[in-house]
Amino acid sequence: MPKISYYAVRTTTGREIDVALVLESRANNIIALGEDPGIKSIIVPPGIRGYVFLESVKLAAVYRLISEVKYVKSTQPIRVSREEIERLIKPKPVIEMIREGDVVEIVRGPFRGMKAQVISVDKDKNMVMLSILEAAFNVPITVPGDYVKPVKKGGV
Repeated sequence: MPKISYYAVRTTTGREIDVALVLESRANNIIALGEDPGIKSIIVPPGIRGYVFLESVKLAAVYRLISEVKYVKSTQPIRVSREEIERLIKPKPVIEMIREGDVVEIVRGPFRGMKAQVISVDKDKNMVMLSILEAAFNVPITVPGDYVKPVKKGGV
């Protein structure tokens, strides 16, 4: 079985989706002709601007697909490791971004929509102890880490 490689193709910032759609269309046209485009996937990771990633067996297939595409800036693809692609695609757990004193919004559960300040974080159990800012008195509550969304770093 041939070894699959990953390539980063530089694009105009903000045009990553446009480039990916053009590349998909070209690959579909090649398939319609009864040929193998040589491209296994087209990846546009969230939060990465100016690059589209291609999974391919042959570098020649990447060159064939990206040649003369309007928003492709460089015709020289950059080889990228599988680990780098996985790191870009896997979302970072919310609990990793939260620190004591941060202000968060509760996005699930009975307190949904309320803002709270983080009292403590237990990363092992994925639990966050909060003090609701909109409450008349201070009652600490404990919720799962994926029930909150960071709003502001530090105190109120």
